[in-house]
Amino acid sequence: MIEVDGSYGEGGGQILRTAVALSVLMNEEVSVTGVRAKRPNPGLRPQHLTVIKVLKELSEAETKGLSVGSRSIFFSPKRVVGGRYVSDVGTAGSVTLILQAVLLASLKSSKPVSLTVKGGTDVKWSPSWDYFARVFVPLVKRLGVKVEVDLVRRGFYPAGGGEVKMTVFPGEKLSSFKIDEPQRYGLVEGVVAISKLPSHISTRVRHSVIRFFLSNSMEAKVSVERDDESLSEGVVVTLWSNSDETVVGGAMVGERGFPAEKLGERCAMTLFHEMQAGVSLDVNATDQLLPYLAFVASKNHESSVFLTRELSSHTRTNMWLLEKFLPVRFEVKDVGGCKRVEVKPA
Repeated sequence: MIEVDGSYGEGGGQILRTAVALSVLMNEEVSVTGVRAKRPNPGLRPQHLTVIKVLKELSEAETKGLSVGSRSIFFSPKRVVGGRYVSDVGTAGSVTLILQAVLLASLKSSKPVSLTVKGGTDVKWSPSWDYFARVFVPLVKRLGVKVEVDLVRRGFYPAGGGEVKMTVFPGEKLSSFKIDEPQRYGLVEGVVAISKLPSHISTRVRHSVIRFFLSNSMEAKVSVERDDESLSEGVVVTLWSNSDETVVGGAMVGERGFPAEKLGERCAMTLFHEMQAGVSLDVNATDQLLPYLAFVASKNHESSVFLTRELSSHTRTNMWLLEKFLPVRFEVKDVGGCKRVEVKPA
C-alpha cells in the first residue's frame, strides 16, 4: 500500500485527486492522511467526495473515510470497468478537475469510459472549460490519448449547474513529449464566455485583449459566447496560441468589482509571458501533463523533455507524488530564463 501525506506542499485537493487517480491507473492501494490539511476548511469537501466516488465506481474499489470533513481515506481499486457514468457535484465544484482525474485513471481501460458531470465549468482555482478543451485535451491527444469532450451548458459560481461530457477510448501505446527548443507563437485565439450579465462586459473584455496584443504587434481573434442557461451569472476569458509543435494558454474568471478591462488585460499578459518565453508547456499545463509523461516514462522507458517558465508549487507537489507511484525521476535545469524539465524512467 502506498501512503500519502496529504499535507505535503500546498496541502490541497490536488494531492488527493491525483493520488486516487494514480491508485486506479496503477491498481495500487493508497492511504491518504491529512487531507487538505493546509486549507481553511480541511478535510473532504463535496467536490472532492464527488471525484473519489466516481473513481470508486469506475474501479469497483473498496474504500474507507468517504464523508464530508474526513481527514483520511483508504482506497483499494480492483479493475477499471468501462461504461457510462453520471456525476453531479451539486455545487459549483470544478467539473474539469473531475474530468482530468477520471481521464488519468482510465488510460489503461480496455473499454470506452463515458462520463457526464454537472457542476462548475468555469470557476476559480481550476482550468476553465475552454482551457481544458483547447489546451489540455490537444496536449494529451498529442501523446496518443483518445478522448472526446463536449460542453452542454456552462456553470458559474455559486450555483454551478453546468454540464459536460467526456468519452475516453482504449488507445495504443502512448508517446513521449520531446520539445526542448524555444517555440515561436503568432496568432492568439480566445473565447469570452458570459452568462446573465450585460453584453458590454464581454465586449470590453474582448476589446482589452485585442488592444493588448495589438500594442505588442500581435494579432488576436477573440469570440464571445453567451450561455444564459447557466444558473448563475459569470464571465470568463480563455486565450491560447499554437506553435508548430504545441499550444500554450491561460484563463481568468471574472469577479464582482473587478473591471472587465483589467480581466482581459491580465489574462492577455499571462499568455504573452508564456509566448515570449518560447516555452513548450505553460505553467499550468506543466502541472497537469506531468502524470501522463511520468506514466509514459515508466511504461515505455522513454524520457520526455520540455521547457516551462517556472515550477509552481502544484508541479513540485506532483513530482513528489508521482515518484511514490511510478519508477520515475525529474531532472530540472535552468536554460535561458526557463526551466528545462526531463521526465526520466528511474
